[in-house]
Amino acid sequence: MATRDSTDSPRRRIVEAAVELLENGGPDAVSTRAVAAAAGMQPPAIYRLFGDKDGLLEAVAEHGYAQFLERKRTQLDPDPQDPVEELRRGWDMVVEFGVSRPELFAVMNRATGRGSDVAHRAGLEILHGRVRRLAAGGWLRVDEELAAQIIQATGQGAVITWHSTPADRRNPALLTVLRESMVAAVTRAEPAVPAAESGPAAAARALCAALPDDADVLSDAEQRLLREWLTRLAADGGAPHA
Repeated sequence: MATRDSTDSPRRRIVEAAVELLENGGPDAVSTRAVAAAAGMQPPAIYRLFGDKDGLLEAVAEHGYAQFLERKRTQLDPDPQDPVEELRRGWDMVVEFGVSRPELFAVMNRATGRGSDVAHRAGLEILHGRVRRLAAGGWLRVDEELAAQIIQATGQGAVITWHSTPADRRNPALLTVLRESMVAAVTRAEPAVPAAESGPAAAARALCAALPDDADVLSDAEQRLLREWLTRLAADGGAPHA
Protein backbone atom coordinates (compact mmCIF):
# COMPACT_ATOMS: atom_id res chain seq x y z
CA MET A 1 0.00 0.00 0.00
CA ALA A 2 1.31 3.45 -0.80
CA THR A 3 2.30 5.79 1.98
CA ARG A 4 0.60 9.11 2.66
CA ASP A 5 1.91 11.98 0.56
CA SER A 6 2.86 15.57 1.24
CA THR A 7 0.65 18.19 -0.38
CA ASP A 8 3.34 18.95 -3.02
CA SER A 9 4.43 15.40 -3.85
CA PRO A 10 4.12 14.20 -7.48
CA ARG A 11 1.98 11.30 -6.32
CA ARG A 12 -0.44 13.61 -4.52
CA ARG A 13 -0.67 15.92 -7.54
CA ILE A 14 -1.48 13.00 -9.82
CA VAL A 15 -4.13 11.60 -7.47
CA GLU A 16 -5.82 14.97 -7.03
CA ALA A 17 -5.79 15.54 -10.80
CA ALA A 18 -7.37 12.10 -11.28
CA VAL A 19 -10.08 12.86 -8.68
CA GLU A 20 -10.94 16.13 -10.42
CA LEU A 21 -11.16 14.46 -13.82
CA LEU A 22 -13.21 11.61 -12.35
CA GLU A 23 -15.73 13.90 -10.71
CA ASN A 24 -16.07 16.18 -13.73
CA GLY A 25 -16.09 13.60 -16.49
CA GLY A 26 -16.60 10.14 -15.00
CA PRO A 27 -14.27 7.11 -15.20
CA ASP A 28 -13.73 7.47 -18.95
CA ALA A 29 -12.10 10.86 -18.38
CA VAL A 30 -9.40 9.30 -16.20
CA SER A 31 -6.91 8.28 -18.89
CA THR A 32 -3.22 8.21 -18.05
CA ARG A 33 -2.55 10.87 -20.69
CA ALA A 34 -5.28 13.19 -19.38
CA VAL A 35 -4.24 12.73 -15.76
CA ALA A 36 -0.59 13.35 -16.54
CA ALA A 37 -1.45 16.52 -18.48
CA ALA A 38 -3.68 17.79 -15.66
CA ALA A 39 -0.94 17.14 -13.12
CA GLY A 40 1.71 18.80 -15.31
CA MET A 41 3.70 15.59 -15.66
CA GLN A 42 4.55 12.96 -18.26
CA PRO A 43 2.54 9.69 -18.56
CA PRO A 44 5.52 7.48 -17.58
CA ALA A 45 5.36 9.03 -14.09
CA ILE A 46 1.95 7.41 -13.56
CA TYR A 47 3.24 3.96 -14.45
CA ARG A 48 6.29 4.47 -12.25
CA LEU A 49 4.23 5.53 -9.23
CA PHE A 50 1.06 3.45 -9.64
CA GLY A 51 1.88 0.60 -12.01
CA ASP A 52 -1.20 1.03 -14.20
CA LYS A 53 -4.60 2.73 -14.32
CA ASP A 54 -6.08 0.26 -11.83
CA GLY A 55 -3.34 1.17 -9.37
CA LEU A 56 -4.12 4.84 -9.90
CA LEU A 57 -7.84 4.28 -9.28
CA GLU A 58 -7.01 2.38 -6.10
CA ALA A 59 -4.99 5.39 -4.95
CA VAL A 60 -7.97 7.60 -5.83
CA ALA A 61 -10.17 5.40 -3.64
CA GLU A 62 -7.69 5.68 -0.76
CA HIS A 63 -7.68 9.45 -1.19
CA GLY A 64 -11.49 9.46 -1.07
CA TYR A 65 -11.55 7.37 2.09
CA ALA A 66 -9.01 9.70 3.72
CA GLN A 67 -11.18 12.74 2.89
CA PHE A 68 -14.29 11.01 4.16
CA LEU A 69 -12.58 9.87 7.35
CA GLU A 70 -11.38 13.41 8.09
CA ARG A 71 -14.95 14.63 7.72
CA LYS A 72 -16.25 11.77 9.86
CA ARG A 73 -13.82 12.47 12.67
CA THR A 74 -14.86 16.12 12.89
CA GLN A 75 -18.40 14.95 13.72
CA LEU A 76 -17.34 12.12 16.05
CA ASP A 77 -18.75 12.41 19.57
CA PRO A 78 -16.61 10.33 21.96
CA ASP A 79 -19.41 10.15 24.52
CA PRO A 80 -22.77 10.50 22.75
CA GLN A 81 -25.80 11.03 24.97
CA ASP A 82 -28.06 9.35 22.41
CA PRO A 83 -26.34 6.50 20.51
CA VAL A 84 -29.37 5.96 18.26
CA GLU A 85 -29.30 9.59 17.17
CA GLU A 86 -25.55 9.22 16.63
CA LEU A 87 -26.31 6.26 14.35
CA ARG A 88 -28.70 8.42 12.32
CA ARG A 89 -26.12 11.20 11.98
CA GLY A 90 -23.41 8.79 10.85
CA TRP A 91 -25.70 7.16 8.26
CA ASP A 92 -26.79 10.55 6.94
CA MET A 93 -23.17 11.63 6.55
CA VAL A 94 -22.26 8.55 4.50
CA VAL A 95 -25.29 8.96 2.25
CA GLU A 96 -24.72 12.71 1.80
CA PHE A 97 -21.13 12.00 0.74
CA GLY A 98 -22.29 9.41 -1.77
CA VAL A 99 -25.09 11.57 -3.14
CA SER A 100 -22.86 14.63 -3.56
CA ARG A 101 -19.78 12.79 -4.92
CA PRO A 102 -21.17 9.82 -6.88
CA GLU A 103 -18.17 9.05 -9.10
CA LEU A 104 -15.69 9.04 -6.22
CA PHE A 105 -18.10 7.05 -4.04
CA ALA A 106 -18.45 4.41 -6.77
CA VAL A 107 -14.66 4.06 -7.12
CA MET A 108 -14.33 3.78 -3.33
CA ASN A 109 -16.93 1.00 -3.22
CA ARG A 110 -15.26 -0.93 -6.04
CA ALA A 111 -11.93 -0.76 -4.24
CA THR A 112 -13.33 -1.98 -0.91
CA GLY A 113 -11.91 -5.36 0.01
CA ARG A 114 -9.04 -5.28 -2.49
CA GLY A 115 -6.58 -3.67 -0.16
CA SER A 116 -5.96 -2.80 3.47
CA ASP A 117 -6.15 0.96 3.27
CA VAL A 118 -5.66 2.58 6.66
CA ALA A 119 -8.37 5.21 6.17
CA HIS A 120 -10.94 2.62 5.11
CA ARG A 121 -10.16 0.44 8.13
CA ALA A 122 -10.32 3.46 10.43
CA GLY A 123 -13.74 4.34 9.03
CA LEU A 124 -14.95 0.81 9.73
CA GLU A 125 -13.60 1.08 13.27
CA ILE A 126 -15.74 4.19 13.81
CA LEU A 127 -18.79 2.32 12.51
CA HIS A 128 -18.10 -0.68 14.74
CA GLY A 129 -17.52 1.68 17.67
CA ARG A 130 -20.99 3.12 17.16
CA VAL A 131 -22.47 -0.37 16.99
CA ARG A 132 -20.58 -1.38 20.12
CA ARG A 133 -22.02 1.57 22.07
CA LEU A 134 -25.52 0.57 20.96
CA ALA A 135 -24.89 -3.00 22.14
CA ALA A 136 -23.41 -1.89 25.46
CA GLY A 137 -26.48 0.22 26.12
CA GLY A 138 -28.85 -2.64 25.35
CA TRP A 139 -30.19 -0.98 22.21
CA LEU A 140 -29.27 -3.60 19.61
CA ARG A 141 -31.98 -5.82 18.17
CA VAL A 142 -29.47 -8.00 16.26
CA ASP A 143 -25.86 -9.02 16.84
CA GLU A 144 -23.10 -6.49 16.21
CA GLU A 145 -21.80 -7.96 12.95
CA LEU A 146 -25.24 -8.11 11.37
CA ALA A 147 -26.00 -4.60 12.59
CA ALA A 148 -22.87 -3.23 10.90
CA GLN A 149 -23.75 -5.06 7.68
CA ILE A 150 -27.30 -3.66 7.70
CA ILE A 151 -26.01 -0.12 8.28
CA GLN A 152 -23.50 -0.41 5.43
CA ALA A 153 -25.90 -2.12 3.02
CA THR A 154 -28.70 0.38 3.51
CA GLY A 155 -26.34 3.34 3.15
CA GLN A 156 -24.76 2.04 -0.04
CA GLY A 157 -28.14 0.94 -1.39
CA ALA A 158 -29.61 4.38 -0.75
CA VAL A 159 -26.84 6.06 -2.74
CA ILE A 160 -27.02 3.57 -5.63
CA THR A 161 -30.81 3.86 -5.84
CA TRP A 162 -30.66 7.66 -5.72
CA HIS A 163 -28.26 7.87 -8.66
CA SER A 164 -30.02 5.18 -10.70
CA THR A 165 -33.30 7.11 -10.48
CA PRO A 166 -33.92 9.85 -13.09
CA ALA A 167 -33.27 13.26 -11.55
CA ASP A 168 -36.87 14.41 -12.00
CA ARG A 169 -38.15 11.38 -10.03
CA ARG A 170 -35.78 11.53 -7.06
CA ASN A 171 -37.55 12.02 -3.76
CA PRO A 172 -35.55 12.91 -0.62
CA ALA A 173 -38.19 11.07 1.41
CA LEU A 174 -36.65 7.84 0.11
CA LEU A 175 -33.46 8.51 2.07
CA THR A 176 -35.39 9.27 5.25
CA VAL A 177 -37.52 6.13 4.94
CA LEU A 178 -34.46 3.94 4.31
CA ARG A 179 -32.64 5.44 7.27
CA GLU A 180 -35.56 4.89 9.62
CA SER A 181 -36.04 1.36 8.30
CA MET A 182 -32.39 0.69 9.11
CA VAL A 183 -32.79 2.13 12.61
CA ALA A 184 -35.90 0.00 13.21
CA ALA A 185 -34.13 -3.15 11.98
CA VAL A 186 -31.03 -2.58 14.10
CA THR A 187 -32.26 -0.99 17.33
CA ARG A 188 -34.99 -1.39 19.91
CA ALA A 189 -37.51 1.29 20.89
CA GLU A 190 -36.22 1.06 24.47
CA PRO A 191 -32.86 -0.19 25.79
CA ALA A 192 -34.26 -3.14 27.70
CA VAL A 193 -35.05 -6.81 27.22
CA PRO A 194 -38.71 -7.03 26.14
CA ALA A 195 -40.92 -9.36 28.18
CA ALA A 196 -41.88 -11.23 25.02
CA GLU A 197 -38.26 -12.24 24.43
CA SER A 198 -37.59 -15.45 26.32
CA GLY A 199 -33.85 -15.77 25.64
CA PRO A 200 -31.01 -13.65 27.06
CA ALA A 201 -30.09 -12.28 23.61
CA ALA A 202 -30.09 -8.58 24.51
CA ALA A 203 -28.19 -9.18 27.76
CA ALA A 204 -25.58 -11.25 25.89
CA ARG A 205 -25.13 -8.48 23.31
CA ALA A 206 -24.65 -5.89 26.03
CA LEU A 207 -22.18 -8.05 27.98
CA CYS A 208 -20.20 -8.89 24.84
CA ALA A 209 -19.94 -5.20 23.98
CA ALA A 210 -18.79 -4.34 27.51
CA LEU A 211 -15.99 -6.94 27.64
CA PRO A 212 -12.55 -5.31 27.54
CA ASP A 213 -10.14 -6.52 24.88
CA ASP A 214 -7.26 -6.92 27.34
CA ALA A 215 -8.94 -8.34 30.45
CA ASP A 216 -6.43 -9.79 32.94
CA VAL A 217 -9.00 -12.05 34.60
CA LEU A 218 -9.38 -14.38 31.62
CA SER A 219 -6.75 -15.94 29.38
CA ASP A 220 -6.85 -15.24 25.64
CA ALA A 221 -8.40 -18.65 25.03
CA GLU A 222 -11.04 -18.09 27.71
CA GLN A 223 -11.79 -14.63 26.34
CA ARG A 224 -12.30 -16.04 22.83
CA LEU A 225 -14.51 -18.84 24.14
CA LEU A 226 -16.64 -16.43 26.20
CA ARG A 227 -17.10 -14.16 23.18
CA GLU A 228 -18.11 -17.15 21.07
CA TRP A 229 -20.72 -18.17 23.65
CA LEU A 230 -22.06 -14.64 23.97
CA THR A 231 -22.21 -14.21 20.20
CA ARG A 232 -24.24 -17.40 19.87
CA LEU A 233 -26.56 -16.33 22.68
CA ALA A 234 -26.94 -12.88 21.13
CA ALA A 235 -27.97 -14.36 17.81
CA ASP A 236 -30.63 -16.56 19.43
CA GLY A 237 -33.89 -14.65 19.19
CA GLY A 238 -32.15 -11.47 18.10
CA ALA A 239 -33.98 -11.17 14.80
CA PRO A 240 -37.73 -11.34 14.35
CA HIS A 241 -39.03 -14.66 13.02
CA ALA A 242 -41.13 -14.85 9.88
